[in-house]
Amino acid sequence: MRRGPVAPGARVVSRRARRWRRIGLALAVFVVVLSAATARLFIWPAQGMPAKVSAIAIMDGPGKILRRALQLARQHRPRFLVVSLGTPGSGYSCPRPVPGVRLICFNPTPASTEGEAEYIGRLARKYHWRSVALVTITPQDTRARLRVERCFGGPVYVMTTPPDPTQTNWPYQIVYQWGALLKALFLQTSC
Repeated sequence: MRRGPVAPGARVVSRRARRWRRIGLALAVFVVVLSAATARLFIWPAQGMPAKVSAIAIMDGPGKILRRALQLARQHRPRFLVVSLGTPGSGYSCPRPVPGVRLICFNPTPASTEGEAEYIGRLARKYHWRSVALVTITPQDTRARLRVERCFGGPVYVMTTPPDPTQTNWPYQIVYQWGALLKALFLQTSC
């Protein structure tokens, strides 16, 4: 196909250059969407809970999770306080009971968020819980909520504590949490 003369100063853009521009634009859109999803899911997730819940459960993780859960229990917001002791090396021990709140401590099997969610689901059925609030670190919020919702039919709320900045490598946490979330979404889909 023959093209007409090009006007002076006009710029001729080849097909290859247009294709690279489209690829660059698609890549830029992907980066923006991934960044927004990362921020929403792992850095600033939605959180909150009502004044009363059937149980508050802490998920194993670094930071001041146990302190936050005990603070909520001392306000008599739950009937039960469930404490995951995590793996033997995590350093958690069962805290002193809070008056008026039933304390249950456990080691999850498997020693993971999946094991914690399964145990919380069993307790919820046994004690007829209507709602559960999870206390975890901010990056684990979305995955913990997803896993517990699969094992418990009632409302699941999440309260987070920021991870300890001296112990948290955010780039690692983001990559790890994306991998763990994708695993929970596509590979480990049951309770």
